[in-house]
Amino acid sequence: MSDPADVFDLVGLTEYEATALEQLLSLGRTTAPNLAEASGIPKARVYGVLESLSDRGFIKVIPGRPKEYQPKSPSDILDRAVENRRQSYESFAADMDSYRDAFLAEYEPRFERANEDISPTAELFHVVDVGEPSERETRRLYDDADETLRVITNSFAYLDSVSGALEDALERGVDVSVLFLHPDNLPPEKAAVQSNIVDRLDTKFPAVDVRFSPEKLPWRGTLMDPSMDYEGGEAILLVEEPDIPNHMRQAALTENGSFVAGMKRYFDLVWEYESVADSQ
Repeated sequence: MSDPADVFDLVGLTEYEATALEQLLSLGRTTAPNLAEASGIPKARVYGVLESLSDRGFIKVIPGRPKEYQPKSPSDILDRAVENRRQSYESFAADMDSYRDAFLAEYEPRFERANEDISPTAELFHVVDVGEPSERETRRLYDDADETLRVITNSFAYLDSVSGALEDALERGVDVSVLFLHPDNLPPEKAAVQSNIVDRLDTKFPAVDVRFSPEKLPWRGTLMDPSMDYEGGEAILLVEEPDIPNHMRQAALTENGSFVAGMKRYFDLVWEYESVADSQ
C-alpha cells in the first residue's frame, strides 16, 4: 500500500516544505514560530518555507501581528497541485511553440544532411531485447492491427502477456491465425505448454485459427496487416538461435512493406501446403 505522505514528493515539495505542510494539517491555524517549534524547521528558514507554500496555493496567510498560517483542506491541496502542474505544462508547451519555427529551421536541415547517405538496408530493421521489450512491441502490433494478425510460434508461451491485446483485436474484427510448430518437434515440457495454450485458445478465443507445421520454422514472430501492394504492414520476428540464451537474444522489428509482404507469402505457403489442422 502506498504511503499518503508520498504525495508531498509527487507535488515537488522540499523536505522542509513537506514537513511544514504536514505539521500544519495537524496543527491548523498557527504562527511561524509555533510551526518552527513543532516541526524542527529552523526559525531562519520557516518564513521562506511558508511563503513558498502560500505561493503554490497550499496554505492561506492570515494578516495580523503576528501573521498566522492555515492549511487548505487536503482535497483543495490535491486539486491545487494538479492545477499547478497543468499551468506549468501549458507554460512549457507555449515556450516550446515559441521556439518551434526557429528550432526546425536550424536543425531539420542538419538532420536531413546527416541522414541522406544512410542506406535503405540500415533502416530495414531495428532491434529490441527478447522478453518484456519484445512482448511490449508485440502487444503494440496487436493494438494497432486493423485487419489481420499472423503469428508463427513454437508454443505461444507468451500468450498471457498479449491476451488482453488479443481479445481487443478480435473484438475489433481482426482476423487472427496462429501457426504452431508441431509438438513432435518440441521437447516434452514445451509440448505440454503448447497443449495447454492451444486448449486455452480453443476455449477463450475460438475465433483464432490454429494449424501446426510438421517442419521446423526458421523464425517466429507476428505480422500485422501485411499488404501485397507493399503499402503497409509491420512485423516482429525472432530467428532460431538454439545456442543463444533468451536473455542475450534480440528480436527484429520492421515497417518495410515489401519485407512484411514476403513474410506473409511464406506464412501463407506453409499454412496452406505444409501444415496440419490437428496436433495429434
